Amino acid sequence: MKIDHFPNTAAVALGDPGPVGLPLGEPVARVASQSSTRDDGVEAGVWECTPGRWRRQIIQQEFCHFIQGRCTFTPDGGEPLHIQAGDALMFPANTTGTWDIQETVRKTYVLIF
Repeated sequence: MKIDHFPNTAAVALGDPGPVGLPLGEPVARVASQSSTRDDGVEAGVWECTPGRWRRQIIQQEFCHFIQGRCTFTPDGGEPLHIQAGDALMFPANTTGTWDIQETVRKTYVLIF
């Protein structure tokens, strides 16, 4: 059995940042991550995003814990969730909505396929 270890998630080096897939205006947020996917399809990692607005594209169920930053997620048809370092979320599968990153966010996450 392989255990994936992400030491010091607040400072772990991430890959080269790239633009988000579905930006909404300027500035275009940039994302970087480091992740591992198990044979059963569960993915875990560390993810970081710079300020900007964009549409959520993940269709999998997701648990995430925010390590730093400040943002708002507004689910389609729902009320805005104001998120900051120390918060955790559990998104049901197929959750859609808009991210508004006010201060660079870093989170750990698990995607369940």
